[in-house]
Amino acid sequence: MTATALNFHHLHYFWAVAHDGNLTRTAARLRVSQSALSAQIRQLEASLGQSLFHREGRRLAITEAGRIALAYADDIFATGSQLVATLEDGRAGDVLRIGAVATLSRNFQESFVKPLLGDARVQLRLETARLDELLDRLEHHALDLVLSNQPPQVDGRRPWRCRRLAKQPVSLIGHARHRRFRFPEDLNGATMVLPGPDSVIRSEFDALCEQLGVRVRAVAEVDDMATMRLLARDTENIALLPAVVVRDELRNGELREYAVVPGLFETFYGITVERHFGHPLVRSLLGRDESDLLAVVPPQRRGTGRRNSAG
Repeated sequence: MTATALNFHHLHYFWAVAHDGNLTRTAARLRVSQSALSAQIRQLEASLGQSLFHREGRRLAITEAGRIALAYADDIFATGSQLVATLEDGRAGDVLRIGAVATLSRNFQESFVKPLLGDARVQLRLETARLDELLDRLEHHALDLVLSNQPPQVDGRRPWRCRRLAKQPVSLIGHARHRRFRFPEDLNGATMVLPGPDSVIRSEFDALCEQLGVRVRAVAEVDDMATMRLLARDTENIALLPAVVVRDELRNGELREYAVVPGLFETFYGITVERHFGHPLVRSLLGRDESDLLAVVPPQRRGTGRRNSAG
C-alpha cells in the first residue's frame, strides 16, 4: 500500500467513531447513515489490512491496530486544524492568541500585553487555564504563546521553546500602618496568606522557614494571585507574593513591602513551539526588557535587603 492510497475521508470517519465510541451517535452527529459509516470504516480496514474495531457485547471496542491508527489520525487531523487556524489568522494578520496560567500575576500579564493595547490593528485574545490545558492548545495552534510561572516538563514528543522573560523577587507584603518589620525575627508566629501547597514559591518558602527555625500560621492558602492581592489589601495578615502583584497598592502607599525574602523568586516564562508561520508579534513581545515587565514602584519605596523598615 502506498501513502497516496490512504483515503482521508474514511480515516476521518474512523477517527470520529473511535473518539465517540458509539457508531449510532457518531453517524447522527456527522449526518450520515449508520450503514454508510460502517461501510466506509470497513473500506479503511480493507485498505490497511487490519481490523480497527471489534464487538464486546453491544459495545464497540478499538483493537490494537485501531489504537495505532488513532494515534496517527490524531496527529493528522491536529495538523489539519493547525493549518486552517494558522492561515486563517495569517490572512487576518491582526489576531494574537495568548494563554496565561491561572496563577500568573494579572499585573504581569497587563505589563506584557501593554504594547498591543494601543494598536488598533491588533486583536488580542487572552485566556487563562491550567498549564497542561494551555500547552495542548499551543500544540494544536489554538494559541500563539503561553505565559507561565513554571517551565514545561521536558517532552521529547513536543519540543517546547521556553524563554525566561523575567525573574521577580518574592516579598512579604502587609499594611503600611505597621511601622516596623524585622526579618526573620518577626516572621515567627506571623499569620500569613500563602500560595497553595503545589506552588514552587510555597515549597521554597516552607524550606526557608525550616532552615531559619521559624513557624508561621497560614490563615489562607490561595492559588490565584488576584485573590492574594485582595487578601493582602483587605486583611491584617502578611502575604507572600511578588511585589508586581500589588503594584498599585505599593505605589499609593496602601501596602508596604516589609522584606524581600532572600533567595526566593518567581520566574516568568514565555512558551512557544516551532512553526513555519509564527505570529510576527511574538518575537518582539518576548524580546522586551525585564525591567519594563517588572516595573513596580519608584526605587525609594522598595525594600533593599534582608531587613526593611516600613515607616
